[in-house]
Amino acid sequence: MIHKISAGHLTQDKIDEIITQGYTLELGDDSRERIIHCREYLDHKIATSKEPIYGVTTGFGSLCDISIDADQLAQLQINLMMSHACGTGERVPNDIVKIMILLKIQSLSYGYSGCQLCTVERLIDFFNNDIYPIVYQQGSVGASGDLVPLAHLCLPLVGLGEVEYHGERMSGGDILDKMGWEPIRLASKEGLALLNGTQNMSAHAVWSLIQAKRLTEWADIIAAMSLDAYDGRLEPFNLAVHLVRSHNGQIATAARFNELLRDSELISQPKVNVQDPYSFRCIPQVHGAVKDTLSYVKSVVDIEINATTDNPTVCPDEDLIISAGNFHGEPIAMPMDFLCIAMNELGSISERRQYKLVSGNRGLPSFLVAKPGLNSGFMIPQYTSASIVSQSKTLCMPSSADSIPTSQGQEDHVSMGANAGTKLMRIVQNTERVLAIELFTAAQALDFRRPMKSSSAVERLHAAFREVVPFIDHDEVMYPHIANAVKFMRRFRLGD
Repeated sequence: MIHKISAGHLTQDKIDEIITQGYTLELGDDSRERIIHCREYLDHKIATSKEPIYGVTTGFGSLCDISIDADQLAQLQINLMMSHACGTGERVPNDIVKIMILLKIQSLSYGYSGCQLCTVERLIDFFNNDIYPIVYQQGSVGASGDLVPLAHLCLPLVGLGEVEYHGERMSGGDILDKMGWEPIRLASKEGLALLNGTQNMSAHAVWSLIQAKRLTEWADIIAAMSLDAYDGRLEPFNLAVHLVRSHNGQIATAARFNELLRDSELISQPKVNVQDPYSFRCIPQVHGAVKDTLSYVKSVVDIEINATTDNPTVCPDEDLIISAGNFHGEPIAMPMDFLCIAMNELGSISERRQYKLVSGNRGLPSFLVAKPGLNSGFMIPQYTSASIVSQSKTLCMPSSADSIPTSQGQEDHVSMGANAGTKLMRIVQNTERVLAIELFTAAQALDFRRPMKSSSAVERLHAAFREVVPFIDHDEVMYPHIANAVKFMRRFRLGD
C-alpha cells in the first residue's frame, strides 16, 4: 500500500494506519512541484539579495549577525548538523522514530522550507526501507524545534550518525554504502530546515495519543469486569445522572458501561451494599474527563502535524523569507503536560479498584486466594501498581512550566516540550501496565463469583484472557503473568 504525501490533511488515525499496516510513502505531484518551486526561489533570492538571510547566509542563534561567504554555505549546513548532534540518554523507540521521519517529510512537502527534492526523497527512502536513525531522548529544549534529536535523525542522510537496520546498528556511512546511495550534498538552508521543527515532540504526542485512545477503551471494559467482580451497582451509570452535567466524555463512558454490562447476571442481582467507593461509582466522571482531555489534545496536535515548523519560513508566492518562531514547542508542550495528568489519573483510579478487589470485602477472599496467609495471592501485584502510579504522579510536574535560556540568551524562553513528550510516553507505558494488572486481578476476582456470570462482552474477554493467563490457585511466580497480560492487551482486539 502506498500513501502519497500531499497538501491534504494528515490525521493521527492515518498515521497509525500507515505505521501499523506497512505503507510505503511517495511524493504526490503537487508536493514535488512545491518543493522544487521553493528551492528555485531560494537559490534566486540568495544570488540576488544584498541583505543577510538568517540561517541561510548567516550563523545560527546568537551568531545570527555573522555573515557567511557564498562558498561556505554548504559547509555551514554540515557544521550545523554535526555540532547539534548532542543527544544522550535512552534511545527514542523505533516506532516513534518512524513517525518522526513521516512528520518531517510532511512538513517539508509544503514547500515553505527550501529543501532540495533529493533530500526529501532520501527521507522517504529511509522510511520505506525501515531504516531507523539512532535518536536519543535527552537534548531538546523544544524551542528552536527539536534541534538535537532532529540532528541525530538527519545525520545519516549525509553519511554521519548511526542507524538501526534489520536489527543491526551501523554507521550512517555504512547504511548508504549498503543501499548504494550517495550522501546528500546539502544546499544552503537545508541543515536548518532539517533540524528546526517540532517533529520529535509531535511524534511523541502522536504515538501517545494513539496508545491513549486504545487504553481508554481498555480501561472501560477492565473496569466493567472489576465492577461486576466487586458486586458493584449500575445505578451510578444511569444516563439521567450524566445528562444533567453534560460532559461528553462522562456521558459516553456511562453509555458504554450500560452497553458492556447489559446482560450481566451479576450486575442485576439484588445488592446488599447501598453505595460503591468512588473508584467504582465515579468511573464515568474520571474516565470521561480523560476522554475529554484526549479529545482536546488530539485537536491541538492535529494542527501541529499539518504545519510547517522550521525557520526561516520561505514563502515564494509572497516573495518573503521570514525569521520568526514557528519552531517553538509551546502549543503542544502544554497539551502534552495535560495528557500526562489525564493518563496518570486513568492508572490511579485503576490501582484503587485493584486495592478494593484484594481487600477481602463483599464475599471475596483476602488477596483473592482460597487460603490467604499460606498464600499471599494478589497482595503484591497491587504493590506493583502502587509503585508505578506513584512514579507517574511524580512525572506529572508540567515540563512546560520550566524554561532555561540558551544560545547566550537569544533563545531566552523555551518550551521544554521534548521533556513533556518523553515523560508522556513513560506515563502511557506505566498506565498500560497498571491496567494489565487490574485485568489480571479482576479476572481472578470474577472467578470467585462462579457459577454466576458477567455480561457476554466481559465473559468473552475473560475467556480469551484465560487462554494466556491462568487462574491462580496457590502462590507462584507472578511477573510472567503480568507481562503476558500486557502482551494480551496489545494483541486482543476489543469489539471484534
